[in-house]
Amino acid sequence: MDLSSFVLIVDEHIKRALREDITSEDVSTAAVMPEAHRGTVELIAKQDGVIAGLQVFERTFKILDPTARFDAAVSDGQRISSGQLLGVVHADVRALLSGERVALNYLQRMSGIATKTRQAVDALADAGSKTVIVDTRKTTPGMRIFEKEAVRLGGGGNHRFNLSDGVMLKDNHLDAAGGITNAVRAARSRAPFVRKIEVECETLEQVSEAVEAGADIIMLDNMSTQQMKEALSLIDGRAETECSGNVDIDALQGIAALGVDYVSSGALTHSAGILDLSMKHLKVLD
Repeated sequence: MDLSSFVLIVDEHIKRALREDITSEDVSTAAVMPEAHRGTVELIAKQDGVIAGLQVFERTFKILDPTARFDAAVSDGQRISSGQLLGVVHADVRALLSGERVALNYLQRMSGIATKTRQAVDALADAGSKTVIVDTRKTTPGMRIFEKEAVRLGGGGNHRFNLSDGVMLKDNHLDAAGGITNAVRAARSRAPFVRKIEVECETLEQVSEAVEAGADIIMLDNMSTQQMKEALSLIDGRAETECSGNVDIDALQGIAALGVDYVSSGALTHSAGILDLSMKHLKVLD
C-alpha cells in the first residue's frame, strides 16, 4: 500500500478506533503525565510469526502526535521470532500511553492474518504448486482494508475487495436470474468489458453450463477431489478455475496437485488469531 493511498483511506478508520478508546480523555495518562514529555518505547515480539501492519502501527501514534516516528528494525512481511526487538517508537509520552492499545490491536490482528496466510503459501510452495491462495469478503466489518492488506503482506492474493470490484454469480444470483446462462448473459450486458465474470458451481452439470455460457472464471464450490478432477477436465483450459469451500491448510496440498489456478479461503481472515506483541520499557527523555 503506498503512503498517499494509505493515509487517505486508513486515517479515518484509525481515528474512529481512537475515539472509541478515548471518549473524553485518557484519565490514567492525564494523571501520570499531565504535561508533554518526549519518550521512547520498544516494540517486542512475544511469538514467532510474520509481522504486518507497521505503517498502521506508526500512523496511530502520528495522529496523536504528528512528530512521532517509529524506527523499525524489521519490515512488513518479514518472519519474526519471539523476544525479537521489532523497533522503537519516539513520541510525546502521552501519545505513547494513549495510542498503545489501538496501535497494538491493529498490528497484532494484521500480523496474525499474515502469519496464517504465510503458512498456506508455504504449504502450496512445498507441494511445488503454482496455485495462488486468495482471501474472500469474510472479513471483520470495518477492518477489511487492514485484513486484506495483511493477506497480501503474508504472501497471498486478494479476491474482490467489495461488490463493486467484479462480477461473481453465486447460487442466489443464479436462482434470481433463472439459471447460469441467463445470469452470465445479463452480467455481460451490464458489466464493463474489462471485468471478468465468475460463476460459482456446485455440480458438474453447472460447470458444463458455465463453460458453454462463456464464464471467465469458474469456482468449484465444496466439491470432492474426484468432482474437481472431473470439473477441470470439463473446463479444459477454457476458463480460469478457483476452488473454495472450507479450505484448510491440511487440504491445500491435495487441492494444489489438481492444478486449479486459485484457492480462496475465508479462514485466512475470519479464523486467524492474533500474533502476540508488546510495547515495553517506556523511557521519559526530558
